[in-house]
Amino acid sequence: EDDTLIESLEIAKNRIRIMIDKGMENDDRMLHRLVGIAQKRIADIRSGERPALAPDANASYAAEVVVDLDLIEEPMIADPDVTNADVSKRYTHDTIRPISFYGAEKKVDLGFVGSCMVHKGDVKIVAQMLRNLEKEAGKVAFKAPLVVAAPTYNIIDELKEEGDWDILQKYSGFEFDDSSPKTEARTEYENILYLERPGCNLCMGNQEKAAKGDTVLATSTRLFKGRVVEDSADKAGESLLASTPVVVLSAILGRTPTLDEYKSAVDGIDLTKFAPPLARPGTTQSAHF
Repeated sequence: EDDTLIESLEIAKNRIRIMIDKGMENDDRMLHRLVGIAQKRIADIRSGERPALAPDANASYAAEVVVDLDLIEEPMIADPDVTNADVSKRYTHDTIRPISFYGAEKKVDLGFVGSCMVHKGDVKIVAQMLRNLEKEAGKVAFKAPLVVAAPTYNIIDELKEEGDWDILQKYSGFEFDDSSPKTEARTEYENILYLERPGCNLCMGNQEKAAKGDTVLATSTRLFKGRVVEDSADKAGESLLASTPVVVLSAILGRTPTLDEYKSAVDGIDLTKFAPPLARPGTTQSAHF
């Protein structure tokens, strides 16, 4: 929709201006030119000359997929299903399972929240969950490593201004330091929170990597076989796709959570509220914690 595209372009403009203010412009004034391009696009949308892309009225589709959200009662996980008897179905991540499928018994060796697949809101979720769990238990202890890599430095600056970075620092066992960067990629982890340099991290596959044979729960989508985690001699490495709250809580618990544990940990966070299906499908309204 036009309004949605304009909102996204305004956000992009503001972030580019922050980069300019920080002295990141080059001699060709590329960042200023990008701001101009965004402004021109916004003007074209508002004038009606070039509205946001939309399907033609007579567009035809290969298939129509209807998802009844009223039937989704809990968070879901995309599982690589590495032991599927049909080899062609392994690592497709087409096996979608509710967290209850694992019975709070699926061991998690590492959690990853980061790369371009998340935004500032995801890192704020991590911070609020730490506050919630600290309030509930007095402190937070990680039973598996949690790697957090914000997409950009601008986001970290905003998190610091908004008070979220403090709680992350409090529970971090490692925080990146550009004045003293790591000399090699990490392949071994402790059960702590890692605040890594903004960027791709585990998602890139040739930077950080989980230990061979690990079970990794991640928010990134480049979870191809061997990219985030490789097989060991004894166990297939597996990288499962999950939402930020599920990844964070699983790293803290060292296993997949129950629905009750999940709801308690995300209290006060603006997320989908999972509830049993209604008697009359189609009357569901948006609900939040």
